[in-house]
Amino acid sequence: MVGKNQLRCDPSIENEEHALDYLKRAREVLDIEIAGLETLKNEMGEGFIRAVDAIRATVGNGGKVVITGVGKNLHIGNKIAATLTSTGTPAVVMHPIEAMHGDFGILGDRDILLAMSYSGASDELIALLQPVKRKGVQIIAMTGETDSPLAQHSDIIVSIRVDQEACPFNMAPTTSTTATLALGDALAMVLLQAHGFEIEDYAKLHPGGAIGRTLLLRVGDVMRTGERCAQVEVGKPVREALIAMTGAQSGCVAIVEDGDQLVGIVTDGDLRRHLIETPNLVDQPIESIMTANPITLSKDQLALEILNIYEKHNIDDLIVVDENNCVIGAVDIQDLPKLKIL
Repeated sequence: MVGKNQLRCDPSIENEEHALDYLKRAREVLDIEIAGLETLKNEMGEGFIRAVDAIRATVGNGGKVVITGVGKNLHIGNKIAATLTSTGTPAVVMHPIEAMHGDFGILGDRDILLAMSYSGASDELIALLQPVKRKGVQIIAMTGETDSPLAQHSDIIVSIRVDQEACPFNMAPTTSTTATLALGDALAMVLLQAHGFEIEDYAKLHPGGAIGRTLLLRVGDVMRTGERCAQVEVGKPVREALIAMTGAQSGCVAIVEDGDQLVGIVTDGDLRRHLIETPNLVDQPIESIMTANPITLSKDQLALEILNIYEKHNIDDLIVVDENNCVIGAVDIQDLPKLKIL
């Protein structure tokens, strides 16, 4: 963040008032774009619904969405295609000029074309429509002019009309491209739910990086087992819990009965709190300081759920149990950074 003193020292900014004028103009731009999104939201209707149904039918038939546009819209199209593809709707981008010189093969017979042009009159885009029609592929027009040549040649029209661009000349695509991008996001998210796309499906499409690790890993992949999972029987003194935790280098100990039936948990935080309050703590029975019926995990839960539980309940250690409530492992928050999922 730039402070006031930095503003005054910057030779490119004459004074603080000048800098505040920059902020005023920037906020005006954002206000115009927000207003454009409100217009878009209020005018969404039958065209959007038909576009969703058509894309669902296309994907169900083994096809994909082919997105095309000119200039800024081609860049917007790349982002929309990436979002669609990563959320269960296969999509690619086809440059309209390159398509007329060989790349038309990108568009398959089972596909659907999403053509984006605010004016709906871009020559490069209009030239592509006739070959597409001859191929028998449906065309969805995303345009601000619903009576434009693009709209007239399309099977489905989705309006992206906005009242004004944020450009002072009302020329540079700003509000309109923001609206197009936002509508693409809306389309992708509606399709995600319509496809019944689940978080497990999302994980399969993101196998690399932190997202993939967090979504693909299960509790069983990250839990401590054997000697690294500290356990102590009910009735044992706190001293034995300390020894078990130290030996396992763990921040918690599972309190069990009948061998491995979980009845409670004690964490190092519990020990620190009771150390001051309880005389002769190490000689007290472990159940006197345990948390009974603690929150537990199953080995098949996603690693993502571990993080959600930690954040929701502000805890650092969890016991993993089987369907019979028998202890099979533990998850310690200090292990998660090593696995690069925190």
